[in-house]
Amino acid sequence: MGLGFASFFNPALGTQANAVGGFFGHMAAFLFIVMNGHLIVLMSVIKSFEAFPVDQNFLLALGEMKLFTLGADLFASGLWIALPMIGMLMFVNLALGIVSRVAPQMNIYAIGFPITLTVGLIGIAATLPMLDQPFFALMERVIEIFNGK
Repeated sequence: MGLGFASFFNPALGTQANAVGGFFGHMAAFLFIVMNGHLIVLMSVIKSFEAFPVDQNFLLALGEMKLFTLGADLFASGLWIALPMIGMLMFVNLALGIVSRVAPQMNIYAIGFPITLTVGLIGIAATLPMLDQPFFALMERVIEIFNGK
């Protein structure tokens, strides 16, 4: 959405960090704490001793849990979280492409950047309250997998 230019150096990771990515990372961390994710992590450590026995059958227990379904659910949840923003920004860029072909004398960069940025910020404000539903569904799926269901 144009905020890739607003990246900064993160000395903790030693890489460039994006402002929007950092914002969503903090929101996900806050949501994790609000939904008692820290307690779920402790519960999963305790349940892991039952799910992953310390004997020769470790790989058998790992195969029965079918962790690949968790990977598929994780990818699908990430796609559903990002899909509204991708769709909105794709529509805006398509509209700006049509405008640039209709009126070639117009400076599309001077007009397109503020429009894309505004639509992106409105999209973030509109989709942020809906972030909890896929997050909760994914955490419930993790609990089901560790309980052996």
